[in-house]
Amino acid sequence: MNIPNRITISRILLIPVFIVLLAFDFEWGTLSIGEENLPLHHLAAAILFIIASTTDWIDGYYARKYNLVTNLGKFLDPLADKLLVSAGFILLVELNMAPAWVVILIISREFAVTGLRLVAAGEGTVLAASQLGKIKTWTQIIAISALLLHNFPFSYTGIPFDTFMLYVSALFTIISGLDYFVKNWHVMRDAKS
Repeated sequence: MNIPNRITISRILLIPVFIVLLAFDFEWGTLSIGEENLPLHHLAAAILFIIASTTDWIDGYYARKYNLVTNLGKFLDPLADKLLVSAGFILLVELNMAPAWVVILIISREFAVTGLRLVAAGEGTVLAASQLGKIKTWTQIIAISALLLHNFPFSYTGIPFDTFMLYVSALFTIISGLDYFVKNWHVMRDAKS
């Protein structure tokens, strides 16, 4: 297994640690930011989430630079992104920090695109992530990070950057999902029944 795929797997392995940090109240104390208090375990989860998200850029850059792009990587990389982002959004709903309908919309798109990828894989085709899909992923990562950080540093200005980014990510989720299906509809049309 090459280094980019190992980096991708490390991202997947960080997800349970991220979940534990958010799912349990460790009562490590809080930081006062603006008019809010940021629980330190949320800060730790945000840092871990940002580190795990950064590996997405690192593995892709390394794979392209050294010509190490593989079908396994094309499959694992978007899967790792979906697992990490879905865990983040679901936990934000549990913590009452994101509306469930937005998260359902986002995760439904992820399931639909994964289903399309599975159909394509059954036909011997690997569908790589599109540019819109990458923008969607990064807007989701920024939204989750901002929400986990309780809108820091924007909490000092009163600008609801975290909420704004949540809706921007939902918009890119819809647009990229539609784009993905339009560009790859032939996979569904031509699939053997």
